[in-house]
Amino acid sequence: MKDFAQLLGRIMLALIFILAGVGKIQDPAGTAGYMQSMGVPAILLWPTIALELLGGIAIAVGYQTRLAAFALAIFSVVAAYIFHKNFGDQMQTIMFLKDIAMSGGLLLLAVGGKHVYSLDGRHSKANFFGTRQG
Repeated sequence: MKDFAQLLGRIMLALIFILAGVGKIQDPAGTAGYMQSMGVPAILLWPTIALELLGGIAIAVGYQTRLAAFALAIFSVVAAYIFHKNFGDQMQTIMFLKDIAMSGGLLLLAVGGKHVYSLDGRHSKANFFGTRQG
């Protein structure tokens, strides 16, 4: 049951990033405009899409999970600060806290052990933290 819960948790965390990346691809001009309105250069649109899509997929399938989770955790904290720091707006406060909560889950995933239902779990190897998985 623990192994299945880890798989399900990874998929649930990954889904928001994958769908966000797909949404940005569907309206790149609108997304770039929104980013610029918040002070973020439009040139960061495609790297953002790549991080969301590739990072989300990596977490879902369990490939380089620790690296992807750590990168998306940082991304989520930065996004919370840039896009959702208007605490006078209850919805923005909720969005801020959602991003922070996701970051917490991603950090737990980044420091967690071997996941059986993952590409990482197929063999033990050193990861970017310098420790061995498994």
